[in-house]
Amino acid sequence: MAQDRYENSSPKAVLIPFMAWRSRTQTLLLPAEGSGVPSCSILQAGYIFMVVLLVPLSSASGCPVVCSCSSGEVDCKDRQLLLVPDDLPANSTTVLLDYNSIAVLHNHVFMRQPLLRRLSLHSNIIMSIHSQALVGLGKLQELDLSGNSLSILLPETFFPVPHLTVLNLGNNKLVSLDPELLGALPYLQTLSLHGNALTSLSSAFFENLPALHTLRLDDNSWVCTCGIQPLSQWLTDNADKVPDLKSISCKLPARLARYPIIDIGNKSFAHCHEPWLLPQDYAFFLLIGPSCFLGSICICFLVGLIAAACTKMWMGSHKYQGPPTTRAERQRISRPAYR
Repeated sequence: MAQDRYENSSPKAVLIPFMAWRSRTQTLLLPAEGSGVPSCSILQAGYIFMVVLLVPLSSASGCPVVCSCSSGEVDCKDRQLLLVPDDLPANSTTVLLDYNSIAVLHNHVFMRQPLLRRLSLHSNIIMSIHSQALVGLGKLQELDLSGNSLSILLPETFFPVPHLTVLNLGNNKLVSLDPELLGALPYLQTLSLHGNALTSLSSAFFENLPALHTLRLDDNSWVCTCGIQPLSQWLTDNADKVPDLKSISCKLPARLARYPIIDIGNKSFAHCHEPWLLPQDYAFFLLIGPSCFLGSICICFLVGLIAAACTKMWMGSHKYQGPPTTRAERQRISRPAYR
């Protein structure tokens, strides 16, 4: 109990009792006037030295005003926080920031907590995690980011936490995951991706998780076309690692809605490996294509010849005779016709 009170005490709380004790001690030790006893300047210097030592010690082990601290655990749950407190104790091993309103994790926000093993940010409104936000957490083992609004994660996000064993990204808005995102987590054992908007996962994504033994993928927007084959194959080969395997179902196309991916089978993907053009298709283009091209040239040439001949014939039938040359012809043309 004494240790907890000391850990939760602020510098002010430490100094006020100490100064009161100092005042009482000075009253007892001050020499009487004319007694010839030297002053207590040495004792006063000792007091100052002790204060200098106590202030940094109390600051290092102090607890944020809005949180409660005990034995390395900092509980800041449901405190209406908008940002991660910047005065978290340096000796923290567990930090709980659940049920707040934190929207962004800025760079180096946990730089002063090198001993942290567990960090929980469940049910905030986090939309962005800067690439260097987790720098300094080299010993972190458990990270809970579930129940937030994450739609994208940078590939370098988890580089600073190579010893992570548990990662919860469930109930976010993730649409896709870069295959390199978890490449720096060789010790990751439990991964939760349920409740997102994922449509597929590449085969390279699973190659970067050698130690994985538990994976949650239910309640996503899986599109069961050729792109889902890597996931289907991995589920078939690692069914023991996926709880509620039957609940991982297709959302699109409509004819496969709610159909378990594990039940699709490899035969359904046979057409995905067929070449777009078969040998007979190439033969068709090589034979029919040039023939059509030459035929179109011949047709254009014939049409041109016919057009030229028609034009020449029309010009011949309407040949210009020139103006009348004799007086009789001019009078005949200018005289009106009478009936």
